[in-house]
Amino acid sequence: MARRKKYDYFKTLENIAENGYKSAEVLEKIMQNYSLDHLETESELIHHLEKENDRLILELTNELYDAFITPIDREDIMLLAESLDDILDGINGITYMFENLSIKELRTDTDLFANLVVKSTKGVLDAMREFPKFKNSKNLRDLLKVVRNTESEADRLFSRLKKELFSGDNDLLEIIKWKEIYERYEWISNSTENAVDLIGNLIIKNT
Repeated sequence: MARRKKYDYFKTLENIAENGYKSAEVLEKIMQNYSLDHLETESELIHHLEKENDRLILELTNELYDAFITPIDREDIMLLAESLDDILDGINGITYMFENLSIKELRTDTDLFANLVVKSTKGVLDAMREFPKFKNSKNLRDLLKVVRNTESEADRLFSRLKKELFSGDNDLLEIIKWKEIYERYEWISNSTENAVDLIGNLIIKNT
């Protein structure tokens, strides 16, 4: 009887992070040439990636049920998987938000948020690719710092755009809509920082 192939938990976590990065790239392209009429079609890949992450997490959960030995604690593997998946869930959610709020055109610098999401999700992916070597890695902590610095940049952008939204002569309905959108972008950014903070905590716990 053939021996069952050893399951690669770290590779699955990397794949979850990579799907987040891919979805961020799609979102950036949508923002660069935004059209409400084309939004539903252009968002399909993000929705597909979100379903793929759900499949990966189910697969991971089933493997953990049967595993005798895991590279780090089972609970930590699941916490990390869910934290990484939160990023894609946020990106997926914002595409529905643009559609449900009937956003016909973007406010100035909205695309900058999408650019920062790409940068931060790429940072999370780079960190996850390095994570299997966490005991000996010389640059993992620097990779985590990149994401934290990007999140700080997103905080500053959020504050500036929200201030402009409330200080300008804007329609009340527009203010309500864009406040929700800015807060969702901020939530996505925070999710990337939460993921690298968890990675940092796991490094300390396991070394």
